[in-house]
Amino acid sequence: MLKKFMALAALSIGLSSSASFAATCGGDYTIKPGDSLSQIAQNLYEDKNKWSVIYNSNSDVIGDQPGMIFAGTVLHITCIDGKPTGLAGGVDVSTVEESAPITTVPGTAANKKKIGIVTADDYKPFTDRSLPNGGMLAGVMNAAMKAANPPEGFEIYWVNDWSSHLDPLLSNALIDLGIPWFKPACDVTPDAYRCQNFHFSDPLFEMLILLFTNKDNPIPFAQDSDIVGKTLCRPAGYFTHDLDKNGRNWMKDGKITLKTPVAVKDCFDMLVAGEVDAVALNEFTGRTALKDLGLKDKVIAIDSRPLSVEALHAVVHKSHPRAKELLEMVNKGLREIRASGEYQNIIDEHMALVWANF
Repeated sequence: MLKKFMALAALSIGLSSSASFAATCGGDYTIKPGDSLSQIAQNLYEDKNKWSVIYNSNSDVIGDQPGMIFAGTVLHITCIDGKPTGLAGGVDVSTVEESAPITTVPGTAANKKKIGIVTADDYKPFTDRSLPNGGMLAGVMNAAMKAANPPEGFEIYWVNDWSSHLDPLLSNALIDLGIPWFKPACDVTPDAYRCQNFHFSDPLFEMLILLFTNKDNPIPFAQDSDIVGKTLCRPAGYFTHDLDKNGRNWMKDGKITLKTPVAVKDCFDMLVAGEVDAVALNEFTGRTALKDLGLKDKVIAIDSRPLSVEALHAVVHKSHPRAKELLEMVNKGLREIRASGEYQNIIDEHMALVWANF
């Protein structure tokens, strides 16, 4: 069930002390002819930017083109700051309860019999011990493993050196599974390190990669050809496989210019200065930067379509003697919590927290 957290308090914003909370929040919405995600978000949340919340909660039924939705499709609408109310199937806010924290143990799992899962802090909203249940995907993984119920049990370990996870911890089976990791476009770059050395679980979560552009001089992005000849910015060290995937070959064929400064801030400074046409980042990093840098009135996320949809996975090294068994265990647990609704509850909880901070 959803955790009692600060977003609940926000239900009272704008209400008098004598007013009562709405009975339910969130629920199901049936797409009407002429609807778009941004229009639905404006109507339900009074904020068209929350179209991506709707997409994140319904990517399995919408697919990878948020601009193509069809009348009659039923969407799950997450409760955020007490909105929307009056939909069927909403959360009864009077019964919201505290959820138990995940089990975390310091150190490594080298000498333990339980299945070991390694992650680290400082990857909000996905993994960070300052967040409920250690973050969205720590919570998802914990729930999936509980559903899979391995006889030997499992532990989640926090090793705050991301560079050590793939090698040596996973490559030497010092720990069994790692979360969360992007899967490269292995059909395009089969020789990539992760493609050659790791198996990937079913997606734990699918993340929108968006283009952020100048509000006063936005660029169109209805089709890939709109970006040909443009200059994009993405910090050094970030993946770039999405710029070539699905045959767009922007980088491979020199169709765009990519600036790669050190920091996210540098990219947005270049955008405001007119040195680049757009900044290409995952939604959470980008929107957090807009808030932290005070750019919400100057920069917008293009809402016509995402640049790409990238999944985060659990990984196991191919040399692990139980690799296939472990992957099937994770996938089985994911199927079970999706079917029970627990998965969506975890996603909703963290989406509400994220948007309360944007």
